[in-house]
Amino acid sequence: MDQVTVRLSLNGAEVEASVEPRVHAIDFLRERYELSSPRVGCEHGVCGACTIRVNGRIVRGCLLLAVQLDGAEVQTLEGLTAAGEIADLQQAFHERNAMQCGYCTSGMLMASQEYLQTATSCSREAIREHLSGNYCRCTGYEAIVDAVAKVAVTRGLKLQGDNA
Repeated sequence: MDQVTVRLSLNGAEVEASVEPRVHAIDFLRERYELSSPRVGCEHGVCGACTIRVNGRIVRGCLLLAVQLDGAEVQTLEGLTAAGEIADLQQAFHERNAMQCGYCTSGMLMASQEYLQTATSCSREAIREHLSGNYCRCTGYEAIVDAVAKVAVTRGLKLQGDNA
């Protein structure tokens, strides 16, 4: 099959690669660049394990083709971590034991950071709603919601309503 050249910013570095048009973004990032944070889960876009940020918005890497990343700014958890963008969130996840087996953690952190960047007010219910597209089989979600709520408050959002 013919290869297509894809150029993108990946975690702050300009990269260029040839890829078959049918390769999914998640496979491209994991195999070509050995990034381990976006994980292959359901491969249907419902579990959130493959969450990446493209042009400032989180998306499911299993639903995109690598060629769709051409010209994009792509960030994975590795990039957010290296930039220090989510250090407080990672610490809160650690303190609340909100990552048990760890399989969902990168997607949860990516979605949590997007919530914290876009929310103008905060509630536990709103956090749950925003994270509802990310599955976790271990924690029961409460520790994750606790961690995100804690960071929301430390970042200056007022926690409202339901068990604030």
